[in-house]
Amino acid sequence: MRISIAAVLGLIVGLQSAGPAVSDETAIKNVVAQYLAAREHRDAAAVGALFTADADQLTSSGEWRRGRDAIVRGTLLSSERTGGTRTITIETVRVPAANVAIADGRYELTNAQEGRRAMWTSFVLVRADGRNAPWQISAIRNMLPASAPAAAK
Repeated sequence: MRISIAAVLGLIVGLQSAGPAVSDETAIKNVVAQYLAAREHRDAAAVGALFTADADQLTSSGEWRRGRDAIVRGTLLSSERTGGTRTITIETVRVPAANVAIADGRYELTNAQEGRRAMWTSFVLVRADGRNAPWQISAIRNMLPASAPAAAK
């Protein structure tokens, strides 16, 4: 009887420790999806609610947006200017420290002016008030792929 109780307790503890990582990954992917939806709907309040007050963003054009207000303004202006469809496919989520996560993925913009632009994006997310707080975006880094190095002569 002790073996089966110990086995059941071990299984429960194992499932509990596996659960938060899965739910964190899902929650983080949901934040990124909410960001895209808020951009698409040009909803300044919804975009702003996803970011920490001191968040920053480095765009693929090299523009720095520092602070929530600058990110909201720049994001909505960029969406208005370029139009098109944006997709972000998060490929990896890491939680390197308690309440800090890094999400990396492919970012594509398809519009009439440029056709399709493929980029890479990294999000840093935090939970400022602990385990039960929602994830918020603290930083975004959007990057164009570097061209292959020139062959040595």
